[in-house]
Amino acid sequence: MSNIRRPAVAGLFYPDDPGVLHAAVTDLLTAARPAAAERAPQPKALIAPHAGYAYSGAIAASAYAQLTRPDLIRRVLLLGPAHRLPFRGIAVPTAEQFATPLGGVAVDRGALASLTGLPQVHELDMAFDGEHCLEVQLPFLQAILGHFSIVPLLVGDAGADAVAAVLERLWGGAETLIVISSDLSHYLDYDSARAIDARTSEAICTLRPEAISAGQACGRHPIAGLLTAARHHHLHAQQLDLRNSGDTAGPKDRVVGYGAYAFN
Repeated sequence: MSNIRRPAVAGLFYPDDPGVLHAAVTDLLTAARPAAAERAPQPKALIAPHAGYAYSGAIAASAYAQLTRPDLIRRVLLLGPAHRLPFRGIAVPTAEQFATPLGGVAVDRGALASLTGLPQVHELDMAFDGEHCLEVQLPFLQAILGHFSIVPLLVGDAGADAVAAVLERLWGGAETLIVISSDLSHYLDYDSARAIDARTSEAICTLRPEAISAGQACGRHPIAGLLTAARHHHLHAQQLDLRNSGDTAGPKDRVVGYGAYAFN
């Protein structure tokens, strides 16, 4: 298989040594795993942050620790915001596999082909060049799931309904998990960030995409699509963790917000 997308941020956002990476992810998941009495049914969708693991890894782990029946999952719809290339709509890659230090993950080319005809979806490999938001989620999925494939989607300038239409086409059943990769506020002081992130979190938990503006979440477009679809499917959102880089590994004068959410 020659069409493999190699990792762009291994050794930067997370360890590039396979053993060290697996141990780091395992430790994060172990620390985050809820007690049996606190576990909810396996979620249909998650929102997890995508910063370096020192900053947001523990918050992301609190989302992935909710996967109590990983044996059921065979496909992950993985959506995140395009940080490096502006474009309209939703970009899909031509790659057949995404690689991390833990190995390769197959792209579900059949699922991508099923999106043909949706005008908001188009192949755009350049959007994935150097992009980190999907890549940093993969080691968590690789550590938890068995054999699975991904449907990688980068969301540019796209409305909630356009994103929701893609989710609806690939919604599936228990075999399909949806993961939205997004951080929250960026580069505010600690107290301002906490106040804004609390409002964003309330909007997510009450399924109100219209209450999330551009400065509140870098992944607001994919989040809006998920919230729209969640309302249609009568899902309920739960906040699992809400912190920022001032709580984890950075100074408090200029922070990035991170939240983790599960949808059942």
